[in-house]
Amino acid sequence: MLAALAGPSFSQQQPDVISRIEVHGNRSIPAETVRAHIFTRPGDIFDQAAVERDFNSLWNTNYFEDIRFEREATSKGWVLHVYVKERPRVKDISYLGINAISKSDILDRFKEAKVGVSPESQYDPTKIKHAEVVIRQLLAEHGHQFATIRTEIRPIPPASVGVTFVVREGPKVKVGKIKFEGNQHVKSRELRHAMHFLRPIGVPHSIFLENLFAKTYDATKLDEDMELVREALQNRGYFKALVAEPKTNIRDTGHTGFHIPLLQHGAGKEIDITVPIEESERYRLGSITFKNNKGITNTKALRSLFAIKDGDILDRQKIAKGLESLKNAYGTQGYINFTAVPTPSFDEDKKLVSFDIDVDEGKQFSVRRIEFQGNTTTRDKVIRRELTLEEGQLYNEQLWKLSLQRLNQLGFFEQLKPDDPNVTEHHLDEKEGLVDLTLKVKEKGKNQIGLSGGVSGLAGSFIGLSYSTNNFLGMGETLTVQANIGSLQRDIMFGFTEPYLFDRPLTAGFTVYGRKLIYDQARQSALITGQVLNVSQAELQSLQNYTQSSKGFSVTASYPLHRSFKRLGLTYSYDVSSLIALTTASKQLFNYLAFSGVSGPNALDGIVTSKVLFSYSKNSLDAALYPHSGTEYFIGGELSGLGGTVRTVRPILEYKHHIPVQNRRNTIGFHAQASYLSGFGGLVAPPFQRFYMGGENDIRGFDIRSVSPVAFLPTTTSIALRNPDGSVVPKDPANPAKGNYTIPVPVEQITFPGGDLSLVTNTEYRITIAGPVAIAPFFDIGLDPILRKSQLRINNGQFNTINSTEYGCPTLDPFFNTCQGTQKFAFSQNLSPLGSTNWQPRASLGLELQVFLPVVNAPFRIYWAYNPLRLDQLARSPIPITRDLFPAGAAGDYTYQLARNTFSPQYQLREPRKTFRFSVGTTF
Repeated sequence: MLAALAGPSFSQQQPDVISRIEVHGNRSIPAETVRAHIFTRPGDIFDQAAVERDFNSLWNTNYFEDIRFEREATSKGWVLHVYVKERPRVKDISYLGINAISKSDILDRFKEAKVGVSPESQYDPTKIKHAEVVIRQLLAEHGHQFATIRTEIRPIPPASVGVTFVVREGPKVKVGKIKFEGNQHVKSRELRHAMHFLRPIGVPHSIFLENLFAKTYDATKLDEDMELVREALQNRGYFKALVAEPKTNIRDTGHTGFHIPLLQHGAGKEIDITVPIEESERYRLGSITFKNNKGITNTKALRSLFAIKDGDILDRQKIAKGLESLKNAYGTQGYINFTAVPTPSFDEDKKLVSFDIDVDEGKQFSVRRIEFQGNTTTRDKVIRRELTLEEGQLYNEQLWKLSLQRLNQLGFFEQLKPDDPNVTEHHLDEKEGLVDLTLKVKEKGKNQIGLSGGVSGLAGSFIGLSYSTNNFLGMGETLTVQANIGSLQRDIMFGFTEPYLFDRPLTAGFTVYGRKLIYDQARQSALITGQVLNVSQAELQSLQNYTQSSKGFSVTASYPLHRSFKRLGLTYSYDVSSLIALTTASKQLFNYLAFSGVSGPNALDGIVTSKVLFSYSKNSLDAALYPHSGTEYFIGGELSGLGGTVRTVRPILEYKHHIPVQNRRNTIGFHAQASYLSGFGGLVAPPFQRFYMGGENDIRGFDIRSVSPVAFLPTTTSIALRNPDGSVVPKDPANPAKGNYTIPVPVEQITFPGGDLSLVTNTEYRITIAGPVAIAPFFDIGLDPILRKSQLRINNGQFNTINSTEYGCPTLDPFFNTCQGTQKFAFSQNLSPLGSTNWQPRASLGLELQVFLPVVNAPFRIYWAYNPLRLDQLARSPIPITRDLFPAGAAGDYTYQLARNTFSPQYQLREPRKTFRFSVGTTF
């Protein structure tokens, strides 16, 4: 509305200028904002046309629902009054009836579609209608094609409104039957499998299990699926295949009345899709030629980039991959703007298709500058030293991708994707043929500060504090401090690694540690199962229970080969350990085996291991944690004996490989590790260095360090002769001071010595659910047998003792009180494993939930595992106790049975069938 107020009459000398501009009626919009949209200024000559222009300018802001201009005559000129009535503001927005989608989904879609409806925004009925359309489209994508939306507007004084979207979602529409008509040569199952968005979920190529779960119907994805069907036909040579507009038919499904949940579906709707297809003729490839290829004139080399031969069935996918390889080849030569346009020509008589590829190479570029953005902590030189593309070089796309991969392996930044335009900016100077590269990085949390506590099988009840940084002071160094105090384990460690020593690619570091481990097999089982182990004293003595105290250090260095992913490494370690054996099994295992160069009562004190590890490795994984592609392998040889009391050799092989699937969203991971341990120089490997499997780092369904072969260790003991009533028989009933009648007997003590060969493989399919959350079905299998029995050799002193001892006491010399009729046994100096336990593989399969928490910068996981291959059998020691070792009579019969029951019980070797566990870290 435009109006003018006529003021009192003025003389001709009254100036016709605007003296000031006043704004009325504005509540939330400042008067200065209103004046800023008006072109007229105080001091201007009043102009009716200019005022109309100002009116239109304010109206177009959509801030007001009514505008009125008036003027008032004063002695100093005209006062221009602007009266406005603001549109009401949206005070709050609510949604009623939404179940299939969340409020955050709606807000994200509003932002994407630029709806412009949000709290404190201006109320605009047009935008509200747009919001209704967007919500309806979002519901349709989630299968609710028949959703209705009604908007309620309620006034909120003084000048606001509340908006409520009332939603009725209606039935969820699923995809029904998918049929193809007209396909005479390509099976419908193959075409259905080519669809990505609407085909049912099932086991591919399984015929009977392909259609397990129907997907939600989304009309917006139907066209994309039809294009995938056309590509599938063209990949099989039907280059002129036509996929017509699909026909859809909606029908009611399920039970409208009473139905059994989970077994019968309720009322719903399904859409059947019928796709008309015209295959046409099948074509073969005639030839591929090139023109305008001036930079690379070798046409044979260009032709070799296409993995399809002349005369082969035409495959659109192979042609597309060949064009991508062609672009990559030119990218290595600096042709950033390279494009290739293939022009097909048809020979209808021979059914051949030839392609003439018009190459537009563009200009060849060299790198002028490389700059970085977003590295607030990491120094530029830390990033630059990982780049294989340098300033002044000819631009090479492959070297740039390799540089990003090397940066991803550091773990300092969020994933850098070569195809993401937000990662690398190219600033081209077409005239000079130069390019400036700007790498945009987003730093991850470099510090890990953890306070942990709880109960674990190895550490018992514990509390731990740790700090680590993988980018100390922004220079790329790794600093780690860790302290764990538990009822079974105490550990303190400090480590530091410098990745570029003396500004060269020489990685060097050191670790200093001290630890104490109480390995109580019975207590560990009780912690894991939550039940006290209810076994006999003899069985408790057969379990491992020892305390190991260790302290030492290690220094390491590695160097890359020719700026590649391959490295040569050297590590030296020095460790001093002491053992205290608390059960018969541990005492005999540690004291009897010839693993230390020291013999006698101090054999378990000051066990010194001085070893060196030579390694050769390659790591082309695309990320330090949760990689999607790439390979890593490690080949090492460890030698102990550079001083110290331990002499061992240990070769190590490890391999990891990840295959990306589903457009790199998911990945299939494979891991294999093999190692062998052997002593030399007349000594065997220490028992605590032998291989024990089980736990989240190898075979997830088994308890930590619980997988081991079973063996029996020979020793000697004595048993008192007892009457059937349990009373002890004296040597001389007439003279009890001569002592009891005792019988020396041989005993073979059960023990779990660990293996000298370790073989384990892990396979998992990691499915990304959202962000840092993934679920991974897995399968682990491994074994740790005893390959060389000579590595479980009894030391000479103990061996001579058990072989020279005279066993049994059938009769007693009445004058000297010495045994008569004794026997000697010829024991083997090497321990023999129980055959059925030595080469018994263990396997676990299950499901793992993986979550990476950025707050603590650590991976958490919960998994359930089932063990199809496990040990479940009874075992009895091959004890050579015979009846003729005991005197005749009732006392001898009773004592003989007592000896067998005491020193030769049945052992139930039963490993868990299933496991549910929480842990921090990854298996590989």
